[in-house]
Amino acid sequence: MKFGGTSVESAEAIERVARIVQARKDRKPVVVVSAMGKTTNKLLAIAHAAVAGEREGSLRQIQELRDYTLREARLAAQPEDHAVLESTLEDHFTELSELAKGLAVLGELTPRSEDAISSYGERMSSYIVALAFRRLDMEAEHLDARRVIVTDKRHTQAAPLFAETYERLSATVPAMARDRIVVMGGFIGSTLEGVTSTLGRGGSDFTASIVGAGIGAEEIQIWTDVDGMLTADPTILRGKGHRVKTISFAEAAELAYFGAKVLHPATVLPAIEKNIPVLILNSRRPEVPGTRIVAGAVPCANAVKSIACKRKITLVNIHSTRMLMAHGFLKRIFELFDKHTTSVDMVATSEVSVSLTIDNPARLGEVCEELRHFSEVSIEEGQAIVCLVGDNIRFTPGVAARVFKALSAVNVRMISQGASLLNLSVVVAEADLERAVGALHDEFFSELDTDVFD
Repeated sequence: MKFGGTSVESAEAIERVARIVQARKDRKPVVVVSAMGKTTNKLLAIAHAAVAGEREGSLRQIQELRDYTLREARLAAQPEDHAVLESTLEDHFTELSELAKGLAVLGELTPRSEDAISSYGERMSSYIVALAFRRLDMEAEHLDARRVIVTDKRHTQAAPLFAETYERLSATVPAMARDRIVVMGGFIGSTLEGVTSTLGRGGSDFTASIVGAGIGAEEIQIWTDVDGMLTADPTILRGKGHRVKTISFAEAAELAYFGAKVLHPATVLPAIEKNIPVLILNSRRPEVPGTRIVAGAVPCANAVKSIACKRKITLVNIHSTRMLMAHGFLKRIFELFDKHTTSVDMVATSEVSVSLTIDNPARLGEVCEELRHFSEVSIEEGQAIVCLVGDNIRFTPGVAARVFKALSAVNVRMISQGASLLNLSVVVAEADLERAVGALHDEFFSELDTDVFD
């Protein structure tokens, strides 16, 4: 059972989590939690203030974080645990202050230092939640995730070393979970040498999936603040989306990659390998059945299961300086994106040109400089990808025609279909995003398969 930051942001929220876990304690849950609320953002702000030479400012921010954490922790834990709780948290904040002072002296934030600082959120929240469970007479034990999640050395974006991680998980967690509820932090791990690492933002979902796979769990529950996966992004189409009851792993992964924030894109991978279902549930409305993600295709009368969006997209148009694309033209283009570690989302080609999209333009200037040695390049910022996902897209004639009909009043900059067989994606200006999603939702969800949608 994984609970996100908003699910553990306060003593009140933690009590909700405790009651959800208590109702399922007979199933021997293992609980993974994110940092409380916006703690990770606050920790990174502290680090950046320290390296910028704002030593006093960073220490003041630590004090503010300490006051907030201690206040909510005292309310969450039973009085007899307050002494050990306060002592443990004070130790963490003392270490954090020493780290900030060291960064202020060095004036540099390395990826390894960033991991060290940002790990404190999950280290503290998991300890607090374990103590809070005892308030409801649940035997709980805190497990430092760094003992069992082993990663490579790519700090801030570490990849799990699955063989070592699964070995440690299977040797540690099942024995603990036999008569106690195990509570651990998501997002964090350590290298083989024991150096603290992190799995990247949103990595708590990934941790839950890794732990579930490593211990052979019957299911992996991702508890968040929405009712499950919806037919459209609720931040764009407020109140109009329908809950998707069941969806395939392949569809969920595609939606996650193309912007469905409810799920970390990598989450489903360990679950797919072990054929463990994943449930998306709402900690504020635990009575809602949520969305169940399963291995196989889910029969559905609708062609599309959901519409995902990716904002802040940059469209790159590359035109061959020769009349025709010479042999090796595409190879040279993608070698440059690989060289500058810049991921490409969508690609469309014609006889003499290539259009592609990227969501991280940090190194685009270097890429374009080298591209201009053999091609003409133009860039369009402020774009968005709208992605229709569904297993039925590949079997349903006329889907593209319906898309263009719905988007007749919107300028479509690019279209891609066929690569994964279950998505059809278009690029539109970000200013047209809400209108585009609304029109497509009206077109594809005016009638619903009630076995699949709520």
